[in-house]
Amino acid sequence: MMSAVPDLLWDDVKSLFDPDVNGALPDVVVEGTTVEDWQALLELVQSQGWRHAYSLSGEPMELPSAADMVAAASTGDMPELRVWPVPEILMIFRAYQAESIDFDVDLRELQGQQRLDVLVDVLRVIGRRLGKSVLMTPEESPGHPSLGFDVEAGRVVLLADPADPDV
Repeated sequence: MMSAVPDLLWDDVKSLFDPDVNGALPDVVVEGTTVEDWQALLELVQSQGWRHAYSLSGEPMELPSAADMVAAASTGDMPELRVWPVPEILMIFRAYQAESIDFDVDLRELQGQQRLDVLVDVLRVIGRRLGKSVLMTPEESPGHPSLGFDVEAGRVVLLADPADPDV
């Protein structure tokens, strides 16, 4: 589901994807979610045909309902959903709570326009399905998103200046 014109150009954002500067594992979050949003995410992963694997406190299991994932997290277990939208890119979703969908990506896997386009498409698909912003924040700058899916624009946009050394 690649768009004809990329939302972001690699040459414009590559400094945001430098793991030596920004940390290798930026946080991606959808805030203000519910168990229903988590369920929509699980259904989206399956409908997109993305390879995935679920584990609970490190033990592989069949993919449960979102309600069961969130319930497990509330008892101190660690639900983790690993998703590969393409074989070379892993996204790790962690169900800490119903109120946010949190996941990590590895910047070392997101080098170049083609891989950036995969990330952008995933953020866009999730954001459109949930009708919510999806924000990526550098590991070294918590609370300062660098890019994300903008619901009103319907696309992924820059939220920080890639030339700013404090990003």
